[in-house]
Amino acid sequence: MGKIGVAFTLAGAAVLLSGCVFEPVACPAVGHVAGVSVTVAAEYADQVGSLRLKACQDAGCTAKDVILNPGAVTADESCTPDGVCSATSSPDGTLQGFLELPALSESPLEVTASGTSTAGAALPTRTLEFTPKGEYPFGEQCGRVISAAVWLDAAGLRQR
Repeated sequence: MGKIGVAFTLAGAAVLLSGCVFEPVACPAVGHVAGVSVTVAAEYADQVGSLRLKACQDAGCTAKDVILNPGAVTADESCTPDGVCSATSSPDGTLQGFLELPALSESPLEVTASGTSTAGAALPTRTLEFTPKGEYPFGEQCGRVISAAVWLDAAGLRQR
């Protein structure tokens, strides 16, 4: 193929490619903090006075007393024809906490929960090893989010 043939081929490819329109995809401006969230089950929440979490991953550990806040469920109420919707939030009896970590990966994570009861006695120490989950909640174009969550009840810790 001569120089003229190559020129026609390149010109044709340029015309075809210029016909492709790539529209940018808007990603939500939502920040993500690396860490482990904990939910204390409603039937166990009245026994927990304080809670300390320790999370170890990739040869590093972070431990801290977590602040426990009342958990809630939300329920959709209604939407107007113009797209405005409302919801209500009601306490569900659980307690929610969060241990911030410097980083979180999809390698095994060991979480240990300890603390005191509402009467001041030591709670049983519970340990769980699991692998955090990575997902694309807003589509692959918006990046991967890795999360770790545990559930604590009288029987112990479970991955949530």
